[in-house]
Amino acid sequence: MEEKLVGAVVVTKNINKMTLKKILISSVLFLLSFIGHSQEEKEATVFKKRVLETIEVDLLSSFYAQDGDHAAVNGGIGLQEMTDFTATMVVAIPLSDDDVITIDTGISAYTSASSSNVDPFDGKNIADPFVASSGASKSDVWVNFTTTYSHSSDDRNQLWSAIVSVSSEYDYSSIGGGGSFTKLFNEKNTTVSLSGHVYIDVWKEFYPIELRAFAPGGVRLDGALFYYNTMTGNSNYNPIYQQFEGKGRNSYSLGLNMSQILSKKLQGSLVFDVILQKGLLSTPFHRIYFSDVADSFIENFHLADTNEKLPDTRLKIALGGRLNYYFNEFLILRTFYRYYTDDWGIKSHTISVEAPIKITDKFTLYPSYRYYNQTGADYFAPYEQHLSTQEFYTSDYDLSQYHANQFGFGVRYTDIFTKAHVWKFGLKSIELKHHQYDRSTGLKSNIISGGLKFVME
Repeated sequence: MEEKLVGAVVVTKNINKMTLKKILISSVLFLLSFIGHSQEEKEATVFKKRVLETIEVDLLSSFYAQDGDHAAVNGGIGLQEMTDFTATMVVAIPLSDDDVITIDTGISAYTSASSSNVDPFDGKNIADPFVASSGASKSDVWVNFTTTYSHSSDDRNQLWSAIVSVSSEYDYSSIGGGGSFTKLFNEKNTTVSLSGHVYIDVWKEFYPIELRAFAPGGVRLDGALFYYNTMTGNSNYNPIYQQFEGKGRNSYSLGLNMSQILSKKLQGSLVFDVILQKGLLSTPFHRIYFSDVADSFIENFHLADTNEKLPDTRLKIALGGRLNYYFNEFLILRTFYRYYTDDWGIKSHTISVEAPIKITDKFTLYPSYRYYNQTGADYFAPYEQHLSTQEFYTSDYDLSQYHANQFGFGVRYTDIFTKAHVWKFGLKSIELKHHQYDRSTGLKSNIISGGLKFVME
């Protein structure tokens, strides 16, 4: 019995040794497999394509000029001459394979004949709505700073972004923020994006010069303007000084974008936007003239009966769609339609067409056309056609009924090999465009814009 037991123990020990050996070998193989799998994942992570390969810099500028004779500052009459020069720099910086930060800075300097007449008596010219004042209010500078952070998932099927912006000019400042989420489905043939933004704006006290004397506690007709100038017409000038309680305006927007590749040559998208504005939606220095109030003048300038008054809320809804068709490597047709409505009574339609034509491997032409029409706001009336009994009133022709045509043409040079260099940056593209705009109210404008794109090498 003892010999049999001893033998059994020996056999058991041998079996245990064999089992331990198998377990050890299996463990080593599993560990090697895990290490190999981890290494593969690490290599896949290391070599996955970056969202943005290197730093990109866009230098943009534009010159804008317009003319017309329906200035809102003058109650719907007078010069709308304005020139504006804008310079912008956009820098996109890759933080990692998945993360990009974009910094957008811009400055705009403009001269406006209409805004100069907020105080038409502060210059050397005779006060007249069709003559620009040479005073300080004729020009201003607008500055803007925007930062956007975006993150893409490893499979590039999801994209998150966040944005913060600040801007300021003489009578207006704004701060905003928001974000978006984009999801790609169906092997990246379907894209859905949801975005939301909030902007908090603040106006500064800036009223027509003749109304300021009639503010609560003001000197009225005993003020310097009336003392040093001769008033004609109605000598009992007694305007309604519309002083707004709040100086702020908040805007909330929500957007939904859905795009779909319909075929090898056709792509379509739908866009839906909702914007709610609350606060000071009137422009304090826009004049209003009533038909049932006798007119008062200093020199050739009609003194305001009051300033613009609009509701303190506005809901805007827009629905649009795009269809892009790829004819061949030389021609693409891009079309867009948008319907807009708001609770102020405006309804509009926008149709635009652009047809990029590739004439060589580096040069592309961009002819374009845009048509727009809208109904007038419930609160709009031309110069001296409002009644003093109305609750709201504006003579801003941007809120009137009109239609407009815009013709554009551009040229783009692209060098994917970036042969030209500035320091460590290669020039990737040059673009120049011109747009001519004509509105049925008589407003005409031209804008020339250009841009340079550089990439770091």
